[in-house]
Amino acid sequence: ISLRPSVNLCLGIFVSVLAILSQANFAPYFYDNGASSTNGNMALFSLSEDTPVGSHVYTLNGTDPEGDFVTYGISFESSSRNFFSIDPNFGNITLIEELDREREDEIEAIISISDGINRVSEKVLILVTDANDEAPQFINTPYIILVPEDTPAGSSIFKVQALDKDTGSGGSVTYFLQNLHSNKFTMDRHSGVLRISVGATLDYEKSRTHFITVLAKDGGGRLRGDYVVFSATTTITINVDDVQDTAPIFVGTPYYGYVYEDSHPGSEILTVVAVDGDRGNPNMVLYNFVNGSDEAFRINETTGAISVVVSPSQLKKEVYELRVQVSEVSSSGVLAAQVSTTVTIRVVDLNNHPPTFYGENGLQNMFELTMYEHPSEGEILRGLRITVNDSDQGANAKFNLRLVGAGGIFRVVPQTVLNEAQVTIIVENSAAIDFEKIKLLTFKLLAVEVNTPEKFSSTADIVIHLLDTNDNVPKFSSDYYIARIPENSPGGSNVVAVAAMDPDSGLWGEVKYSIYGAGAELFLIHPSAGIIYTQPWAALDAEVTSKYNFYVKAEDTEGKYSLAEVFVTVLDVNDHSPEFDENIQETTMVLGTPVKIEATDHDAEEPNNVVDYSIMQAEPANVFDINESTGEIRLKAFVHSLDIIHNITKNRDCTWSVLVQAKDRGSPSFSTTAVLKIDILDETLHRGPMAAFLMQTKDNPMKAVGVLAGVIAIMVVITVFISTAMFWRNKKSNKILPIRRVIRKRPSPPSRTIRAEWLKFKRSHAGDKFAVKDELPNENHNNNSLMFTPPPTAPALPPPPTPIPKISPTEWTVPTVSGSLTPKHTRKLLKEKALESPVQSALVSELKQKFEKKAMDNKPYF
Repeated sequence: ISLRPSVNLCLGIFVSVLAILSQANFAPYFYDNGASSTNGNMALFSLSEDTPVGSHVYTLNGTDPEGDFVTYGISFESSSRNFFSIDPNFGNITLIEELDREREDEIEAIISISDGINRVSEKVLILVTDANDEAPQFINTPYIILVPEDTPAGSSIFKVQALDKDTGSGGSVTYFLQNLHSNKFTMDRHSGVLRISVGATLDYEKSRTHFITVLAKDGGGRLRGDYVVFSATTTITINVDDVQDTAPIFVGTPYYGYVYEDSHPGSEILTVVAVDGDRGNPNMVLYNFVNGSDEAFRINETTGAISVVVSPSQLKKEVYELRVQVSEVSSSGVLAAQVSTTVTIRVVDLNNHPPTFYGENGLQNMFELTMYEHPSEGEILRGLRITVNDSDQGANAKFNLRLVGAGGIFRVVPQTVLNEAQVTIIVENSAAIDFEKIKLLTFKLLAVEVNTPEKFSSTADIVIHLLDTNDNVPKFSSDYYIARIPENSPGGSNVVAVAAMDPDSGLWGEVKYSIYGAGAELFLIHPSAGIIYTQPWAALDAEVTSKYNFYVKAEDTEGKYSLAEVFVTVLDVNDHSPEFDENIQETTMVLGTPVKIEATDHDAEEPNNVVDYSIMQAEPANVFDINESTGEIRLKAFVHSLDIIHNITKNRDCTWSVLVQAKDRGSPSFSTTAVLKIDILDETLHRGPMAAFLMQTKDNPMKAVGVLAGVIAIMVVITVFISTAMFWRNKKSNKILPIRRVIRKRPSPPSRTIRAEWLKFKRSHAGDKFAVKDELPNENHNNNSLMFTPPPTAPALPPPPTPIPKISPTEWTVPTVSGSLTPKHTRKLLKEKALESPVQSALVSELKQKFEKKAMDNKPYF
């Protein structure tokens, strides 16, 4: 009984443990897929430094024992950059920072996996592998070295070094020389050691500095998928150090000296100069004679000055060949390299007389001459008598002659003289001897010795006075002259002034003007002033002739002349009023169609001849519009039928008067007015083709007659052709024809008259007045063809009307700006009463009226 509570307690504890175990949750974990896998727990994961930012580099992969959904995470130490980002749901890791193995070759990161309750974190080490992204870099630059010029060939003189931070082949560096044209140096491609090439030497005297370009190249490697090689260059400056290896050098060889007869003992003749060939650090040199001096000459051992030590009269030779030796003295005082040269000394007589010029009266240094301009080329200036002389003998008396300042105009003969000669000056360039350009020619005649060291010389001044000739023609200031003059200029008005210059002097320079040519009749010119003006009686008119051109001549006293062309434009002046056509007093307007008036302004130019049109007055008013530019008159938009016209006016004839003004645009402006009578027709009257044709020809009745005659001629030809054909057919047939043929006389057709009446407009049956009834059948027919109807005979024209005495109504004028126009009253014909006829129309009546008017104005028409 006492153990029962203990057993119950143990059973309770066991049940509680079982309940806790049944509710336990296990932590998720990563898969370990090895180093070569791109998903798992990133164990031994490595990444190249040239991986592009934004690349997907790895996928974390794990699971939860209970099968719960897991999420992933990645983090870095606070001192490290965040190189990666992760998708927490799928574990995709993306590179977000650029990698650089040379700065950071491994990355520590903390990856984690969580099932929402348990979170497991692991620290991983990501290795950054190398890519060939670094170029070699030279160290300890710039490279400047000093090398003695006697350094043996093959010697090592310098070593360059370049570093590449990459590893493997991308970090290995080889060296090359770029300027291969210089073969004095070589370089070891692996060590970078620079050497003097075998067989090459350095020479300070030839080249003091050498520049060598060295190329350092890495071993190459992969970078972002491509194989690349990087390189770098640098320059080595090699300064050559001079050493004593060159003998002295004479400067200014060969050497020549002269001893003259008046030289004193001890006089210096010449100085020889020598310098050490090693110019970097030269040694002192000493001079001495080796032979040939015969104790007559001495040389200064330090300066090289050679002097004569005896009197020139004691010299036994004319030429001495002196051998001079120069020795180099080292810094220790020992004579080193030696070299010698030859000095030639000639003993000559004294040259103490320069060339001298003489005239007719003795010694003279200026010669004058007067001559005309433009002499012939090759002509000798005979007015100059010049003699030149040198009193020395031999070579000292030989000299040359030349002209100074003559500018190629003259030449001198002879050019080389020995002792004495007569000087001749010849013209070389005649065109340059021009009085108008220069009136006085001055130059010098120079004589200078040829073979003497003194080069004695003397000069003489030559002065030539030029005289003028008439060698120029007058020349106009322009090849053509353009002038403008208004057409209303009075006679004698100035047009243009021409000017011509003749550079000749005196009477030869005076110019006389004249004009000639087809357009010169209206103009005159002042013979000396060159002013062109109009004739006193000339009346210019731009409308008749607006442009004139003629020639003006400038002539000197000997008849030499030149021409220029003159162009005169007559400027238009507004001096004409617009003029209407004489036939505009009456016209017919069809509803909807404008009528056009036209006025002509006979002025020559715009805006004087540009006409604007306007309606000054109309009866009735406010019915017509006019185009101010074209002169088209049309009814206003609201007037579109005869009904509206009848409402406006009680005049059933619909003949309205319009006062029209034509005004030009000149200044001052001129205008003209005219009264226009307009008959109005309804457009519905133009429906039939015959009516349309008659409307078109109502202003030209001869056109209608011509068309009618043409139709009749065609019908006659057709009738003749058919009759001929029927005749030959009947002749060839077997039909018995009657011996006698009964001919029935055709009755005379009734006379056809056309009733003429003026067109009257009515509100009803307006179209009936233009209707034309069908013609009666023609009784003329061929006996053999009953179906053929020949064309009708042309109706006889009405006889000419009896002339009616001219009615003289009172004339009236319309005032305008510039005047008035008296309109011409058309001759009115008396209306004749016509016989009643079925063919009646207003258009036919109007056509008849045209015939009658033409017969009355001209002569009876038959």
